Amino acid sequence: MLDAVFWTTAGAILFLLFMSGFFSGSETALTAASRGKLRSNADKGDKGAGRAFQITEDRERLIGSVLLGNNLVNILATALATSMFTRAFGESGVALATLIMTVLVLIFAEVLPKTYAITNPERAASFAARPISIIVFIFAPVVSFVRLLVRAVLRVFGVQTDPDNNILAVREEITGALQMGQEEGLVEKEDRDRIMGALDLSDRTVEEIMLHRTEIEMIDAALPVAEILKLCLDSNHTRLPLFRDEPENIVGVLHAKDLLRAMHKMLADGRIEPHEMDEFDILTVAMQPYFIPETTTLDDQMREFLARHTHFALVVDEYGALQGLITLEDILEEIVGEITDEFDTDEENGLQADADGSYTVDGAMTIRDFNRATDFNLPDEEANTVAGVVIHEAQMIPTVGQVFGFHGFRFEVLSKDENRISELKITPLK
Repeated sequence: MLDAVFWTTAGAILFLLFMSGFFSGSETALTAASRGKLRSNADKGDKGAGRAFQITEDRERLIGSVLLGNNLVNILATALATSMFTRAFGESGVALATLIMTVLVLIFAEVLPKTYAITNPERAASFAARPISIIVFIFAPVVSFVRLLVRAVLRVFGVQTDPDNNILAVREEITGALQMGQEEGLVEKEDRDRIMGALDLSDRTVEEIMLHRTEIEMIDAALPVAEILKLCLDSNHTRLPLFRDEPENIVGVLHAKDLLRAMHKMLADGRIEPHEMDEFDILTVAMQPYFIPETTTLDDQMREFLARHTHFALVVDEYGALQGLITLEDILEEIVGEITDEFDTDEENGLQADADGSYTVDGAMTIRDFNRATDFNLPDEEANTVAGVVIHEAQMIPTVGQVFGFHGFRFEVLSKDENRISELKITPLK
């Protein structure tokens, strides 16, 4: 019978469906909204975004409160609809109420609000923040009890929960977003590499990018000053380590500009006397060597360079033996890519693309640089250089002409320098 009670109940059901849609949309908006965008909008004066940012700090409590409210209104709406249709149509009203409520809840309380929320997450989250914060406050005691009960049940099954541990770490979220953006053409490869390079500094050590000791240009401090000056002028580097007796014994670091200043001072009277050159001690213009352990992270070392106002460090192992050197430029190149100047040559790049799709690679090229240049994904867990990964996988020192296949690539040894693989040809396998 369609009397006042029927229409009052119908109105209550419609209101509950509206509330269900609000809860569903709010849940989607507040979980899908980027906290970074909410924080940015809050800093610009958007109070709704500020409230949304605050209530999303504890997502477990937020979701618990929203789900509690959503289930309450859905169950109440279904109960009222069943009562109303049973009163109007008898026993067949149960089936009718189930059918109608399923359609109404699915379309107007789930799909429609969630579609809008996922399309405009930050805007919807800002709008819903104030009423949802009130709901969270009201349901706080019940939600706290439910959280304790859920954790107790999970603990019975051996599942430990950490409310402070994000399901997806911020760094991994950024990395994933950059990767997808680059694949979809929204982010340039160079931009992705720069940001990911900066994020990786804390996980990488100086050992991975240092110039190995066999490639360091050094000067014997016992050489005549004129010869040392010539070596400095012939070198492409402005800072050169000085050693005494043996290369392992580094006694200073010579900056070419300091040596030139000393020479210019000798020229104050118009000429340099031979005895001045003979009596000149090169160590008086050399800097003290700065040693660092090979396990230092790139992030820490960059901070040390900035704090010490220096750009040059010598790397030693746990026994104090010289392993290589690293500069601030080496660390910056891990972020911005290869930095070249007028003294660098094309050969120093270490990579040449061939017409057949293969690459001729210097064995000393780091795997990270190779991956960055080619957009491949050669693993670097077991070795730092391309030659190192070949030796690791082959479990031997290969000979010239040997060919190996692993990690989806074909490696051919083109040349060697004693036991060091100096050049390889890498071809991606189809």
